[in-house]
Amino acid sequence: MTLHTLSVDRFQRADRVHELPPVEASELAVSRPLWQRAWDLGVVRKLTILLALVGLWELAARYQANPLLLPGASDTATALWQGLASGTLIQRSAVSLSVLLKGYALGTVLALALTTLAVSTRLGRDLLSSLTSMFSPLPAIALLPLALLWFGLGEASLVFVLVHSVLWAMAVNIHQGFQGVSETLRMAGRNYGLRGLRYVAHILIPAALPALLAGLRIGWAFAWRTLIAAELVFGASSGEGGLGWYIFQNRNELYTDNVFAGLVVVILIGLLVENLIFNTLERITVKRWGMVR
Repeated sequence: MTLHTLSVDRFQRADRVHELPPVEASELAVSRPLWQRAWDLGVVRKLTILLALVGLWELAARYQANPLLLPGASDTATALWQGLASGTLIQRSAVSLSVLLKGYALGTVLALALTTLAVSTRLGRDLLSSLTSMFSPLPAIALLPLALLWFGLGEASLVFVLVHSVLWAMAVNIHQGFQGVSETLRMAGRNYGLRGLRYVAHILIPAALPALLAGLRIGWAFAWRTLIAAELVFGASSGEGGLGWYIFQNRNELYTDNVFAGLVVVILIGLLVENLIFNTLERITVKRWGMVR
């Protein structure tokens, strides 16, 4: 028996020792009020914020009392339902998403190619640095007149603008992620004889996956808002288009509730892609592997 055990037994009084019954986790959960347990859920907090914003919107619209300038949330919901029921908003959304996926995919491939070249050679690194310094500050929508001149009134003009909006932001983010890979992993890859594409695929991309996912998310946000802005101009030129053209057309016809319905669809698509695709992809990869908190 150790000295520590003797000292504990000497000063411990049997009448003051009380054994507490074990408390199950389920009992702790039941003891908390239902609203507190619900509030711990992120989806509940987000829905509360959303409902509060909708309520403020409705109050502002009723105070304005001019549906032409600011339709209420109820009027917008009616216009949204009618647009979905008629299939107009679904068709416009499909057109926009089709163009978006083409430009986004092409921009992603080019960004990976540039960053692969940048981490492989000094010339590639200088090329990426020079191109991003020149073209990253240039707004993508500013290239639309040139795109219309070069590619005409077709889908290729929008794809060209989307590639520009995606490419540079994504390339910078991915390259910074590659630069943050530890030297230990780099040396391990070189010791195994990995070079070029095999080195990037087996060492850099897995190690820099959080930065890669962040670059994909940033590229999506840039592409989505650029597409809607470009369709406002492109739709006016060609007489057709996706959600941007739908918003522009209803604005000209003074259907403000339809304009707001189109904006709501733009927001909803953005939220769905963010939460269903990127958050899920992040949860099953980098968070599951402990790469981010």
